[in-house]
Amino acid sequence: MSEERRCLVIDEQPAIRLGIRRLLGDRYEIEEAEDGRAALKVITSLGEFDVAIVELVTGPRGLTGIPAIRALRKAKPGLGIVAYGIRAEKRAAAEAIDAGATAYAGKCSPAEALMQAVDAAADAEQFIDPAAVAPNGGPGLTRRQREILQHYADGRSTAAVAEHLGLSTETVRTHTKAVLSRLQANDRAHAVAIGLRSSLIE
Repeated sequence: MSEERRCLVIDEQPAIRLGIRRLLGDRYEIEEAEDGRAALKVITSLGEFDVAIVELVTGPRGLTGIPAIRALRKAKPGLGIVAYGIRAEKRAAAEAIDAGATAYAGKCSPAEALMQAVDAAADAEQFIDPAAVAPNGGPGLTRRQREILQHYADGRSTAAVAEHLGLSTETVRTHTKAVLSRLQANDRAHAVAIGLRSSLIE
């Protein structure tokens, strides 16, 4: 992934911002803001960002939550926006997407869910935390994850999948790790077998 990609973390809690910085800092240039108004000032002063992470809880002061998402979408139509909710809930995800978010991840989900949400938003792709949409608590894969798993089923290597989809091999590997985790698979071949049995792929 390009080192030039920039991510703006918007959260009232310094500890949350620090945690996200440590999670994503090796792949994104990270800046921080306490709320939406501060975020718009950062964007104005530092230039364009690929993605912004917006904490979904509406605080007592400042521009936060859904109103912050709407303000950012209006001011920067091309910005990838990740809504970061307390829990992975379908209703909260739907509200965030309707407000203009590109992706949604729950704070109680594994860190990889946030990483996938950020990568998807940076690529202008929609992502919803699988924990928020998985039927009956079963394994849920995103469209991109199913797509990559299908390519593996068709016999392609990681490098070939990356080239075919126009992604970096690192991004494909990140998605693959998420697939293995979601399907509780031992390796790619095992994941493909599970995917075929579950009708996730053909």
